[in-house]
Amino acid sequence: MPSTSTRGTLLFAKSKVYVHPTSSAKDNIPGFIALVRPPGGADKDILLAWVPESQMRSDEVSAYSRVDLNMDDGLHSTLEVLVPMPSLTSVSSYAFAVPLHRIYSIMLRQPSLGWWWGSVIIHTRSEDVIPALFFHDAESQSTIMQQKLRNRKFTPQDGDLFWGGDQFMKYLRKYTIIERSTFEQRLYLINPDPDDLLSFSPPHARVEKVDNESLSKIIKDARWNVLERLARVTRFSRRAAHEVIGNSPPAVRAMLNVPEVRQLGDDFDSARVYLAKWAMSISEEAERNKTKIVWTDVVGDHIGSMAGDILSVDDRVERRNEVSRDEWKAFFDASGRLRVTVSEVKERVFHGGLSRDIRSEAWQFLLGVYPWDSSQLERQSIMAAKRDEYFRLKRQWWDDIDRQQIDTVWKDQRNRIEKDVHRTDRNFPLFAGEDTPHPDPDSPFANIGTNVHLEQLKDMLITYNEYNRSLGYVQGMSDLLSPIYAVVQDDAVAFWAFVGFMNRMQRNFLRDQSGMHRQLLALDNLVQLMEPQLYTHLEKADSTNFFFMFRMLLVWFKREFRWVEVLRLWEVLWTDYLSSQFVIFIGLAILDKHKEVIMEHLEHFDEVLKYMNELSKTIDLEDTLTRAEVLFYRFQRTVDAIDRKNKEPSNSASFPSTHLTPHPSMNGQTGLGLPDKTLPLKPEAGKVIISDVLRELLSKEIIVVNDTIPMEGYES
Repeated sequence: MPSTSTRGTLLFAKSKVYVHPTSSAKDNIPGFIALVRPPGGADKDILLAWVPESQMRSDEVSAYSRVDLNMDDGLHSTLEVLVPMPSLTSVSSYAFAVPLHRIYSIMLRQPSLGWWWGSVIIHTRSEDVIPALFFHDAESQSTIMQQKLRNRKFTPQDGDLFWGGDQFMKYLRKYTIIERSTFEQRLYLINPDPDDLLSFSPPHARVEKVDNESLSKIIKDARWNVLERLARVTRFSRRAAHEVIGNSPPAVRAMLNVPEVRQLGDDFDSARVYLAKWAMSISEEAERNKTKIVWTDVVGDHIGSMAGDILSVDDRVERRNEVSRDEWKAFFDASGRLRVTVSEVKERVFHGGLSRDIRSEAWQFLLGVYPWDSSQLERQSIMAAKRDEYFRLKRQWWDDIDRQQIDTVWKDQRNRIEKDVHRTDRNFPLFAGEDTPHPDPDSPFANIGTNVHLEQLKDMLITYNEYNRSLGYVQGMSDLLSPIYAVVQDDAVAFWAFVGFMNRMQRNFLRDQSGMHRQLLALDNLVQLMEPQLYTHLEKADSTNFFFMFRMLLVWFKREFRWVEVLRLWEVLWTDYLSSQFVIFIGLAILDKHKEVIMEHLEHFDEVLKYMNELSKTIDLEDTLTRAEVLFYRFQRTVDAIDRKNKEPSNSASFPSTHLTPHPSMNGQTGLGLPDKTLPLKPEAGKVIISDVLRELLSKEIIVVNDTIPMEGYES
């Protein structure tokens, strides 16, 4: 409890900083981390404190919240607020207060793979036991406000990351000397003496990447006495880690350090978020449910003799030649209107794709730029209007010199776009080379140069950031734009085609990852239903999070197929001929193709992930498309058979409900923002009911997300 006898000056406060006493989210304790100066106290006497909300009176919560919300750009508070002095010790809670002169070091963990919340671990000179503090930034209004002002997108391994711990450390530097360790980059020494500096940050020292054996030798041979110091740090960090994921299965802990996981995280920041959430939830859910699920007997018992009918139907499908220019022209009459049905056109594109010389025109129909029922004159008018609109949007930022020079939020967004553009498809001739002087002398690429097509990509993405402020630019979008621009090579036309593509892809880039999670959930249910033996094996390999499919679904297999095959795949998927989510069946087809290898040779998460990653540029597209179509028809017939069986009066006695038990990995609410894990089949009044996520796969309706979480730095 805070002491009410004396009052100190509240210098800093940060809300929604939690203690995690156990691995269960329900036991988390919210509170404030604070800096409080005692009456007449020097800087060294300032208390670093954590006070749980449950022990604070309403007026104290109000005072702490006022200071929290009045930090001027995270560097100083404009208020001077007196609060009761926090108690130095607490027997009944995790509360603590430590003078700065008693703090030896602070360990910082930014939000990252396997460490969903950023954390601070405080080491005192007397080695007091102090709980690790976790910054729940998504709940802290002050952090959200600062993120918006700084436009710091959540990218845990990006140097531009802004989080609550960053704000805390910047403020702490006002009152004490802080030195970062050379050997342990997450370790910060507080008021270090010369011996400490020599041990942790010797002059002219640097750390290079070496293997474990070499690192061990370097430590043993070093002149500096670091081993004992590192042992102390390791002991504290292990204790903190145990509080978060120590109860997870061993494979979970191991997979967080798999090189392939880290590489995926470097490519796409959102992938780290998904796996981190899953890893943090699995230990809690594993305690709730110990049973597994087996679908083969359930489906067989329920649909009985119909199972033979499902598998015996002729599943042969035919891939055809691509649609030529002459055939495409024959689809339209003299006025430019379709003379055949839209379904007929989509069927041809779905089964054959488009020839190179008609893609630029045909893609405008598939991506919704041109209505299918428009005439040639109407399309000319539509494009003229859209071209004007594109340049109007572009001028909003292009002509705003003050914004370009002063608005740090806008400049940060532009720099992030340019950084991604300069590493997107640089092996493709159109984007290779830097043969043009950079137009912006302040750009980080000014000394490298650029080319006209990279500049066009950059301008289109900045303009999309202007067009869709509720979403803004998110890493991965440059991968979606580059093929469209390469085909069209007209910035205004390519922009509106990209807008059409993003209308359906927007859910892939939501910050809470709900769109990606639902697709992975659909794949999970689909594999359970269609490939039960493979699913059982993936369970044993700790791979039913389907993280190995995250990148594939995020950018529609852009990295898995060769360039020309990506163009063919995307135009097939844009038809929505069988399903608007046919991309899920592409993923299922790849698994079906490689299931024997996976089941016979891959036993661990990292092995599955490595194998799937190394399929890049080796997958046969035509075989995959054929296989995906066969699997779709089988899925469709399975659903139809189960629905028909459910209508039979005698069905109530045929369902063996004891075979249906929840899977342990994600069933139920995790407290981490993940929706319930639905089952592909579930009992309901003696029937087997197909899950909603599976039924969605039969729909041709494009899933468009209208309500998005605004990107930091912009207001809707």
